[in-house]
Amino acid sequence: MTAVFCLLAGAVPNRLISLNWVDLAIIVVYFAAVLAIGYYLKERASTGEDFFLAGREMTAWVAGLSFLAANLGALELMGWAAAAYQYGILATHWYWIGAIPAMLLLGVVMMPFYYICKTHSVPGYLQLRYGEGSRGLAAVSFGLMTVLMSGINMYAMALVMKVVLGWDINFSIWVSSLTVAIYVALGGLRSAIFNEVLQFVLIWLGALLIPIFGLLEAGGWSGLQARIAQNFPGADYTHLWRTMGSFADNPMGIHWTGIVFGLGWAISCGYWTTDFLVVQRVLAAKDLRSAKMAPIIGAAFKMMVPFIVILPGLLGLAVLPMALVGEDAAVATGGHSYNEVLPLMLARYCGPGLLGLGITALIAGFMSGMAGNVSAFATVWTYDIYRAYIKRDAADAHYVRMGRWCTVLGVLVSIGTAYLVMQFKSIMDYVQALFSFFIAPLLGTVILGMLWKRATRAGGFWGLLAGTVSSIAMWAWVKVDPGALAVIALSSHAKDMAENMYRALWSSTICILVTVIVSYMTKPKPESELKGLVFGCTELPSEGHLPLIQRPVFWAGVVGAAFVLLQILFW
Repeated sequence: MTAVFCLLAGAVPNRLISLNWVDLAIIVVYFAAVLAIGYYLKERASTGEDFFLAGREMTAWVAGLSFLAANLGALELMGWAAAAYQYGILATHWYWIGAIPAMLLLGVVMMPFYYICKTHSVPGYLQLRYGEGSRGLAAVSFGLMTVLMSGINMYAMALVMKVVLGWDINFSIWVSSLTVAIYVALGGLRSAIFNEVLQFVLIWLGALLIPIFGLLEAGGWSGLQARIAQNFPGADYTHLWRTMGSFADNPMGIHWTGIVFGLGWAISCGYWTTDFLVVQRVLAAKDLRSAKMAPIIGAAFKMMVPFIVILPGLLGLAVLPMALVGEDAAVATGGHSYNEVLPLMLARYCGPGLLGLGITALIAGFMSGMAGNVSAFATVWTYDIYRAYIKRDAADAHYVRMGRWCTVLGVLVSIGTAYLVMQFKSIMDYVQALFSFFIAPLLGTVILGMLWKRATRAGGFWGLLAGTVSSIAMWAWVKVDPGALAVIALSSHAKDMAENMYRALWSSTICILVTVIVSYMTKPKPESELKGLVFGCTELPSEGHLPLIQRPVFWAGVVGAAFVLLQILFW
């Protein structure tokens, strides 16, 4: 996701692609379609339950695809294709070990507690489990993170459209953001979800063109490996784990402990199980079984995403004639940066019509990520800040109106942050800092709250605060003293990506330790107040009456087995 932001530091100004009228018509039809969906669903968003949780009517498949699409933006497509061009197949870790185990954990273990307590948000769960202090801290930090991330999405899309198509950057920001504001404000989460499913289909239709045509040109997977080995002798870009035994043996400068514990635990579980942007989609499911199946369905599709995201970057290493591993060198010699590999591959393989479909997939992806952030921000602001601290006893219709106005306000603030982002050159560090500040510590707070009855109100608040502050302090330490990178990431060979993984691991660990210590020093809630919130105090509905093939845990096992097989095949 993050490598795309290197583009912000200085992109090549000339357009890479020119569209004809057929391609432009496809893009116009797409914008008209998303607005029509929002207008059509307006009448079905009259209550708070409808506007903020889509009436809890979504099937497992719709909720699951929306759950994945909220994360599968063009930022992902552009950024991780670029990362694969830079790091090789190591970028796949962010899609497999960095997603699949956490998504299965959410579906099998954590979803019952979110769903049974009928919370509108993750901060809402923290209020029920720990009290107002933890809810307020999580709500403010999450709201800040979502609008900042939404602004980054806007600016990244506008910059890509400028570089790829030559469009004016201000035009791109305002057209895309106002479109999102209109359809989310009209139809609420239901509109966002249905558009995300549409966008999911468009992303796959547009992005599949590159791997299919690229593998045909390269001569299949074995031919791809041979070409990369010929272009870059002595470097291993096509194995997942083989080079992870030493910090010095892989392009990322990371050890397997950073991947497994930093990425697989702190970042991945933190994002997929506590980031309300994605959890909100699952809370919209029609019943508990659908809510448990949605992340499992999403995990099954997530395992296939590297085919449309990582493979284009690997194909760039194999078939682009000026593929240079080193962005500064590439730009300096008139070549192309890592971040341009996806549009370059689109231009290589797609003609009129197909090119329009591919560009529409990029636009759909950016708008999907933007809408996810905006709808999540509207819910957290309305329920966890406005209703909790400003106006407690208003009618339901009042909160729906506030949600609509907050959607517009969120988009306008995001536009402001999009222009603010233009002033930052080190945007990659900026984005990763946001995740390590707010996501990794929150994991420890939520997981202890769900699985440990002894966790107390004070423990939850001080653990979350300590984890967040420690993460910010480690980030600032490296900024002041670059030599601290080797301390935090355990090696002088570590790159920025490795530091992000270890910083997330340490902040999550600090959160857990502080929560445990403070909890033992303070009085816990009586078990009668923990029903529906904590394992051991909650009666979970039995699935014993269902055939094995209909049980979520069975399909979680199937997806888990496929995940293990993929690690072996690409070892």
